[in-house]
Amino acid sequence: MLTLSLSTLRDRKQLFAGALVAIALGVALVQSSLHVLHSVSDPAIPARLSRAERDDMRENYVGAAVTMGLQAPLVVFLAILVVGSTCSFAVAQRRRDLALLRVLGAGRGQTKRLLATESLLLGVAGALLGAPLGVAMTWVQTRLLEHVGFVPAGFEPVYWHWGSVLAASAAGAGIALLGSWSAARRAARIRPLESLRETGAAARVMTRGRWCVGVVCLALSVVLVVGAQSADPIGAITIAMTLSIVGAVALSALSPLVVPLAARLFGMVFRRSPLGALAEANIRDGARRTASVAAPLITLVSLVLGLSGALGVLARSIGVEQERLTRGDIVVASANGEQAARLAGVPGVADVSSQLTVPVPVTAEVRKDGTRAARPHTFEDRVVAVDAAAYARARTLAPKSGSLADLHGDTVAVGPALPAEGFSAPKVGDTVTVAVAGTERKLRVVAVLPETLDIGDRFLLPREILPAGVLAAAASESIVTVAPGVPVAEVEERIRAAGIGGTATVAEWADRRAEAQQDGNDKIFAVLLGLAGVYALVGVVNALVIATAERRAEFAVARLSGLERPQVVRMAVVEACAVAAIGLGLGSVVAAAGMAGMAKSTAAVTGTAIVVVPWGTLAATVLGAFAVTVTAAVVTARAATRERPAALAAART
Repeated sequence: MLTLSLSTLRDRKQLFAGALVAIALGVALVQSSLHVLHSVSDPAIPARLSRAERDDMRENYVGAAVTMGLQAPLVVFLAILVVGSTCSFAVAQRRRDLALLRVLGAGRGQTKRLLATESLLLGVAGALLGAPLGVAMTWVQTRLLEHVGFVPAGFEPVYWHWGSVLAASAAGAGIALLGSWSAARRAARIRPLESLRETGAAARVMTRGRWCVGVVCLALSVVLVVGAQSADPIGAITIAMTLSIVGAVALSALSPLVVPLAARLFGMVFRRSPLGALAEANIRDGARRTASVAAPLITLVSLVLGLSGALGVLARSIGVEQERLTRGDIVVASANGEQAARLAGVPGVADVSSQLTVPVPVTAEVRKDGTRAARPHTFEDRVVAVDAAAYARARTLAPKSGSLADLHGDTVAVGPALPAEGFSAPKVGDTVTVAVAGTERKLRVVAVLPETLDIGDRFLLPREILPAGVLAAAASESIVTVAPGVPVAEVEERIRAAGIGGTATVAEWADRRAEAQQDGNDKIFAVLLGLAGVYALVGVVNALVIATAERRAEFAVARLSGLERPQVVRMAVVEACAVAAIGLGLGSVVAAAGMAGMAKSTAAVTGTAIVVVPWGTLAATVLGAFAVTVTAAVVTARAATRERPAALAAART
C-alpha cells in the first residue's frame, strides 16, 4: 500500500502539489502563532524603565498575547477549510482512478487505506516543509507586531519550541487525514461503474455531510442574526464576529447549490458572447469545481468585512457613547494639575471638572474570570484623582451601586475598567489598599461605576487624600462648561493663549477617542488577518490549479470544436472571475447580516444606528482576490492548453 501510494503521489504530483503547499503553509502559520504567543506571554521587561513605561510595555505585550491567542484558532479554522477542501477535492478528482482500482479487484477497505496513506504521506511531508518555514513566519509575525507597536524594536521571539512545532505538525497531518477521510469513505461506497460514467452517486455533489453542516450552520446563522437584534452593543459585535465564521461555513458547505444559482445572474451578461455563454455553462455544470474555488473567497470576505466592520462599529460607538456621557462644551488636556487649576479663572468658564492621572498602585480583592475565589491583586497602573461633585456634574454615567457623593476622605470609587477587563469589581463597603507617597492607606469602596464601551479608568480617588505636589505634577484632562451667551471658540482661544493646554470641543474629543480606538483596532486587524488572508487566497489558487489540471481533455475538445487557444484561456479567465465575484458577493452577504444586527443594537443604546463599512479594506480584498484569481487562471489555463489538442481529446487524466 505504501509503494502504491508513493507511486500515485509521484505520478499525480501536479494534483497533490496544491495540497502539499496548503499543509505546509498551515503548519507554518500555526507554528509561528504559537511561537510568538509563547514569547510574549512572559516577556522580560527592563528594570531601567520608569513605572509608566513598564506599564505601557506590559500592556502592549498583553495586547500581542491576546491577538496571537485569537490568531492561532483562526489559522486552524482556515487550515481546516483550505487543507480539508483541497484534499477532499483532490480525492474527488481521482474518482475514475479509484473506480479502475475497484474494477481490478481492490476492495473498499483497500481503497480507503490507500487514500489514508496518501494523506498521511502528504501530511508528514507538509509538516516537514512547514516546520522550517514556520521559523521564517515567526520572524515575519514578530516584525509585524513590532511595526504596529505591540512589541519593542529588536524584540527576539522563540524561533524553535518543540511543543509548538509538534502541535502544529500534528494539526497539519491530522487536518489532511480528516480532509480526505470523508471523501475516501464516499469514494469507497460509490459503485465503480457509476464513477467511470459519472452517474448516480458519483454525480451527486451535495453529500449528506455537506447537507448536515450547511443546514445546521445556516440555522445557527439565522439564530445569531435574530439574537443580535436584541443584544447590547458588545453582544451584537461579538455575535457579528461569530456570524462571520458560522455563516461562511454555511455558505461554503452549500456552495455547490448556491454558486450555480448565482451564476444564472451573471448569465444575463455572459450570454451576449459565445465565450461568456460557455463559461456560464461550465460554472453551472462543474458545481464541485466552482464550489471549491468560491469557498475560500466566501470565508475570506466574510472574515475581513465581519471582523473589520465589527471593530469599526466598536470604535465609532465609543465616540458616540463618550459624547453622550459627557456634559460640557470643551475638553482641555493639560500637562500638569497646576495648569488645570488655572482654568476656573479664565473669563467665560462657568464650571470645570478636572481628572488627574496619578501613578498609584492599588491592591484589591478581586476574582478573575474563570477563578472561583477572590484573591488580592495589585493593579500596577494609574488612578484618577477627582473632585466628586464636579465629576458628577460633568458626566451622566451614574454608579450602579453606591454614590459619588460619598467620595471624600479615605474612600475610592471603582471605575468601569475592572468588569471590562474580566475582574469582579469590589462591592460597596469593601476595602482596597493604595500606596500614597510611600504610605499604605486603606480606602473604603463607596461607588461602583457600570461597564462602558470605552474601558476607561479602574479606580477614582478623592483629590484630598493625595499630596498637593503629586496633584500639581499629574497630567490632567478637564471638561469645561462655558457660561451662557459666551462663544465656545472664544473661550478655547483664551485657554490656549493662557498656555493651559490643548483644547477640543466635546464632539471633537469624542471623535479623537474613536479614532484612537480605531488605530488600535487596525493594528489588531493587520496582525490577525494579514497572513491569514494570504493563506485563504492560497486556497483559491490551489483549487484553480487542481481543477484546471484535470480539464486538459475538456479544453482540447473545445479547441477541436473551433476555439483557438487564446479563446480557451479567456474563457477560463471569465469563468474564474465570475466564480470569484460570486464568492466575494456571498461573503459580503454574511457580513451584511452581522452589520444589520449591530445597527439595530447600537440604535437602541446610543440613539444612532452605527454601521461601518471598511471600504478601503474591502477594495484591497476585492482587487487582491481578482488579481490572484486572474493570474492563476491564466497560468493554469495556458499550461493545460500547451499540448496539441488531438493528443488530449480522448484523455482521461
